[in-house]
Amino acid sequence: MKTTDKQSHSVSSATDDMSLNKIIGLLFDEKWLIISVTSLFIVIGVAYAILATPIYKADALIQVEDKSDGGFSALVGDMGDVFSQESTAMTEIGLMTSRMILGKTVDKYHLQIVVKPNYFPVIGKGIARLTDSEQLLTVTKFEMPDYAKYQPHKIVITDAKNKEYQLIGKKDEVILTGKEGEVAHTDSGYTLLVSALDAEDGFEFDIAKRTRLNAINWLNQNIAAVEKGKQTGLIRISYQDADPAKAEEMLNDIADNYFLQNVERDSAEAEQSIQFLKEQLPKFKEKLTHSEDKLNDYRQKRESVDLNLEAQSTLNVVVDVESQLNALTFKEAEISKKYKKTHPAYKALLDKRHTLLEEKAKINKQVKNLPETQREVLRLKRDVEVDQQIYVQLLNKIQELNVVKAGTVGNARIVDTAVANLKPVSPKKVLIVVILTLLGGMISVAIVLLKMLLNRGIESPEEIESLGLPVYASIPKSTIQSGLMERKSSHSKSMRLLSVLEPADLSVEALRSLRTSLHFAVMEAENNIVMISGSTPGIGKTFVSTNFGAVCAHTGKKVILIDADMRRGSAHRFIGVSNKGGLAEYLSGELSIEEVIKHTDIENFDVITRGQVPPNPSELLTRPRFKELLNALSEKYQLVLIDTPPVLAVTDASIVGHLAGTSLMVARFGVNTTKDVEVAWGRFKRASIEVTGVVFNGAEKKADNYYYYDYSSSKE
Repeated sequence: MKTTDKQSHSVSSATDDMSLNKIIGLLFDEKWLIISVTSLFIVIGVAYAILATPIYKADALIQVEDKSDGGFSALVGDMGDVFSQESTAMTEIGLMTSRMILGKTVDKYHLQIVVKPNYFPVIGKGIARLTDSEQLLTVTKFEMPDYAKYQPHKIVITDAKNKEYQLIGKKDEVILTGKEGEVAHTDSGYTLLVSALDAEDGFEFDIAKRTRLNAINWLNQNIAAVEKGKQTGLIRISYQDADPAKAEEMLNDIADNYFLQNVERDSAEAEQSIQFLKEQLPKFKEKLTHSEDKLNDYRQKRESVDLNLEAQSTLNVVVDVESQLNALTFKEAEISKKYKKTHPAYKALLDKRHTLLEEKAKINKQVKNLPETQREVLRLKRDVEVDQQIYVQLLNKIQELNVVKAGTVGNARIVDTAVANLKPVSPKKVLIVVILTLLGGMISVAIVLLKMLLNRGIESPEEIESLGLPVYASIPKSTIQSGLMERKSSHSKSMRLLSVLEPADLSVEALRSLRTSLHFAVMEAENNIVMISGSTPGIGKTFVSTNFGAVCAHTGKKVILIDADMRRGSAHRFIGVSNKGGLAEYLSGELSIEEVIKHTDIENFDVITRGQVPPNPSELLTRPRFKELLNALSEKYQLVLIDTPPVLAVTDASIVGHLAGTSLMVARFGVNTTKDVEVAWGRFKRASIEVTGVVFNGAEKKADNYYYYDYSSSKE
């Protein structure tokens, strides 16, 4: 078991190494594609880094403290607790970026109006910036009728020297004309004020107006506010813009608006309390006067009655209790704005009131024991003193709150005003180039791997042999043959056989190897007829047939090639003979054998071309004349080669295969798949035709495998 496990592990490791080597070799083979794609992305990255508009960031620092009484606790007593509130940094950040604050900046800088220079797409703005030829137009007022709000508008400079322009609307209609610094308007509801203009004649600006809410949201997107540290109360706000001076100015305006709002909010609380107390003051003054009049009237009727020591002592206690109850009433009115009755502070106030009321009830019982005259005087005098204390207390509170209001500075202060960094925060040029370089490399590698996955073409003879078919020869791809194939489309009748024009080419050497291998196969076959076919078109079977015939003829054998592809056969173009009077004419009985055989410039090598394209090629091949032709040629020639159409396309190859003693299939590197070869082989099997072997054509030298070696003779 251990031996088996080791063997399995070794096989798995070998397979992984082969796969890794294949991928590395494939990437090496496609190195120029990878370099080209990566270079393209590098160029794009560098161009973007150069042409992109630089964005600058301005930042400011604001300190937010916990709200307090402003240092007046000792002066105003319990009233200071009313104005003491905690304010978190997150709350203040929310206020800074609220519509209340940002809306003022939007209105001040006319951010609802959007003006864009109409540069050349993508690169125009960057080129204008680099060449210092940017066009400027500042609009501080733009009104339009409701029906035109969603229509496109543009401003065209008509006279740059005199600062004149035109507002163009839908369908290029001129709406109005104007001049810098002057308000232009029309009866239809258009109003336009261009406050600054620095542009060339004929230059166009797109102009639009967005809603105030959209402008505030746009401004909010360009603002960042964060607390510097945890629970420090220091808030750093920043704003980004292409103009650093504008970024500083707008951020300072936002900070000032927040600061003024903060002060106004704190002073508003004291102002509300002052107004409340002033409303109560006349009522208590009237009540005090009424109480004094009643006391004086009673004394006149009783001829100036005074209180004895016991009644005076009781009066002082009653007044003190009433004073405390009144103070609790004021405090409850203020504390109810902050807390509910379930709050501990509110409960403590109610408990204290309950205690004072109990004490007041006890005193009232003591008062009942006094004489009637003393009781009445005590009651009247108590009312006077209590009302007097309440009135004085109201006056004092009003004065105290006026001092608080005058001294309100808010709980926020601007520590650092806005300053813009002279180094742009974007684009990050180096980072962009690095990212696009990596992206280009990854995309190019992905393209190569995707091509490998999609192109499942055969790349080694071993893939064919794994199906059970022997490979008789591997013919390397010839660059010279590629040039000959380009000449093949011309009407010239010159020879285009690689074996004749370049006999030392590696492809020809491979065909000589095929000649040697096939020699013994033909000797064992029932006749000297060799069929050369394939699975699909475009695999080079005609190249193999014509050049193989020429190679065999060079040995002194008499060889004849029959182009049995009567639909698209092209053997005559390779060999350089006329196509007239070929196989089609013989099978149809128009010509004899001697009339269709054409002698080539190669000794011992003859050819029968396909002839004119017949309407029924398959039916012609089934006629007895074809068999008679092969029998006659087999006796006259030492080797008869038949170039047939692809077996998967038509049935011609299956018909010819029954008459041939040897059958070869051609498979092309990277074009045919193992499935193609397997299906074609199965098609021949079902027709009871035995495939002798396969010729692997167009093999390419790859980094992960080598199928041939260069052994050409050196020229001295």
